This record gives sequence, C-alpha cells and structure tokens, in this order.
Amino acid sequence: MSATDKFNILMVDDQPGKLLTYKEILGELGENLIAASSAKEALSILLKTDVAVVLLDVNMPEIDGFELAQMIRQHPRFKKTAIIFVSAVNLTDLDRLKGYSLGAVDYISVPVVPQLLRAKVRVFVEMQRQAMHTEHLNEQLRQMSSRLMLLQDAERRRVARELHDGLGQDLAALQMAFDRIADESSVQVKDQLAAEGRSVVIHAIQQVRTISYLLHPPVLDELGLASALRWYLDGVTKRSGINTVLDVQPRNFPRLSQDLETALFRVVQEALTNVFRHSAASQCWVVLSHEGGRVVVMIRDNGKGLSQETAELRPDKIGVGLGGMKQRTSEFGGQFRVSNVSPGTLVEVVVPLPPRDRERRIPPQFLEMPPQTLKKDNHQTSGEASLGASDQNATGAAMEPTPVT
Repeated sequence: MSATDKFNILMVDDQPGKLLTYKEILGELGENLIAASSAKEALSILLKTDVAVVLLDVNMPEIDGFELAQMIRQHPRFKKTAIIFVSAVNLTDLDRLKGYSLGAVDYISVPVVPQLLRAKVRVFVEMQRQAMHTEHLNEQLRQMSSRLMLLQDAERRRVARELHDGLGQDLAALQMAFDRIADESSVQVKDQLAAEGRSVVIHAIQQVRTISYLLHPPVLDELGLASALRWYLDGVTKRSGINTVLDVQPRNFPRLSQDLETALFRVVQEALTNVFRHSAASQCWVVLSHEGGRVVVMIRDNGKGLSQETAELRPDKIGVGLGGMKQRTSEFGGQFRVSNVSPGTLVEVVVPLPPRDRERRIPPQFLEMPPQTLKKDNHQTSGEASLGASDQNATGAAMEPTPVT
C-alpha cells in the first residue's frame, strides 16, 4: 500500500444497525470501510488485510472488545494500528483504564457524536498515512545512500586507475630519466634525457588537469554555470561524436549560488553521460534558462527513449544516475521530471530562486520545436547554439536557432 492509496477502516459491532450508522458517519472520509459483525470475523479480516483504524464495540458475545484488542496487539503487524473503543455500557473509569492499557487510542461513549467520531478517525488515518509516507521516504533514502556508496566506490576505483595507469606511469618514466641523467657522463645524452623528462612532465600535468577538471571544473567557480556548460558540451561533442547544442537565456546568464551551480552542472553532466551510454542518440540539446523566479534546465536527445517505469521514476526502476539527479534537485526545493518525447528523452529541472536572484525571463519553447529545426548554425562554435524563441518572439512560435556569442 502506498501513501496515496485509500486506507482501510475496520468497524466491529454485533449490531447491524450500528454498523450502518458508522458507515454513514465515516463515508465522508473517502476511505475503505470494512464491517465485521463478530470478533472472529474481524480476526479473519485482519489476517488478510492491512488496517489503519479499528472501531471496536466493547460488548460482544463470545469474544468481547477487550479480548479482541488484546489479540490484535499480540500480532506484530498491528502493534501500531489505532484502536478506538465504542461502548454504551462500560463507561466507568476502570473500563476506560482497561481499554487504554490494552493499547486503545480513544474510548468513545454512546450515543456517538458524528462530527466528533469522524474527526477522531480522520486524525488517526492521517497519522497512519504520514507514518507510511515517512517510511517510504526513509526507504528511498536508504536505497539512495546504498547506491551513492556504490557510486563513490566506483568513482574512487576510476580515479585510482587513472592515477596508476596514467600519472603513475609518467612519474615512473620521469624517475628513470633522472636516474640516467645522474649516471650519464655525456652532456649531449643528458640534454636529450632532460628534454624527454620535460615532455613527460608536460604530459603528467595535462593528466592531472584533466582529472581535476572532471572532478570539479575550475571554470565553474571562476566564470559560472553557463561558461562551464559551454566548456563541458564542447568536450562531449569532441569525445563522443554526439552533436550537442546549448541554449542559454539570457545570454549574459547571471551567477547563482555555488552549491546550486554545482548541482545543476552535475545534473547536466549525468544526463549527458546517460545519453552517451544508453540512448544511441546522435543529437542532444541543452537549455539553461533564468526565468522570473526560477532556473530551468532541460536536456533532450533524439535517442530511443526510456521504459515507462523508468520515466515514472519508480524507485526500484531507476539507477544511481537518475536517483542522484532527483535528489540533487529536491535539495533545492526543485522539481525533477523525465519523459519520453518523439523522438528521445526529455529531462527537466526547475529550481526556485531566492527573491534577490530573480529576473523575469520568458523560457524557450523547447517542447514545441520539432527536432529537425534544432540544427546547429554554420557560424556557431561546437556546443553553442540557440534552441528556442528569441526575445522578439516571446509568444512561443518556433524559430530557426540563432547563434549564442
């Protein structure tokens, strides 16, 4: 049962008239009402059904309400189920004390006040709903933590391999060159070895810079998100062969907080990694838009799309990548959506901005443009192009892309 489903309310009373009355009173709650005319019937229902609230008559033949409550509490599945006693006879303080000692959350006397009974049951149903929702979120958090640990381990192994196979080999070669320089008597050979060592050092510096840029590009801190994305998309185009197009609106995109810029950069980075690994796409378009009170990021490709379960972001159907993107977005109070378009996949991230960072801006009409119109202009540099409507065409009509300078 999910937190959005209807919850079951079990009503137990040996008088059919009272059961009909309870149904009439509680019908407005919109939950599933289940009636049982005896304790045995109630036990049979409880063994097969999850119940949020049990409305229980105290006076019943064979097994009374107190005995039934004791049996219910003995089952691990119903230790937290709300039990509300209803009685017209057992109304002394000792009766109430006995009911509460058996785990009841309330003890109501007959005649029942409809509004009061409905309000009490609603409260306990909502408490169960919130508890289930919290457990669902905790389970998602546990899964996410486990996946992030696996991702961290994989990243550590990748960096260790890069350091060992790349930088480590260069440093070993440099050590051998220094050893030979120390042993050589020929000045000409020393100069040759020094030149080779210098070449190895230059290559090692390039490798360190590449690893550093991939872990956290300095351009993100120095020039901001828009410049970092231009740099990154240019590299993706060169390395993968996928034609990438970037649309930044406005062109003088403002700086955001450091944490938000890093999070959005990682979202785009992960999305493009998924495009390269899974989509079989030949083109990818990225929109970065600073609107009235929010930042919008959209990544679309012309690949094969996702399964319906993955597009719905079901926790058991998404991997570390999509889960991490969703988590990064939610940390800033944003919305993360994935959908299949024709052709390909669309990833959307919408993050609200503090009032001081807001600037009214019309978003590009990204979804309305057919893929064939999203072509890179001959005058555009790799990784830079416009996807949507210009400032002069704020009504939403699709236009030919214009260069971004």
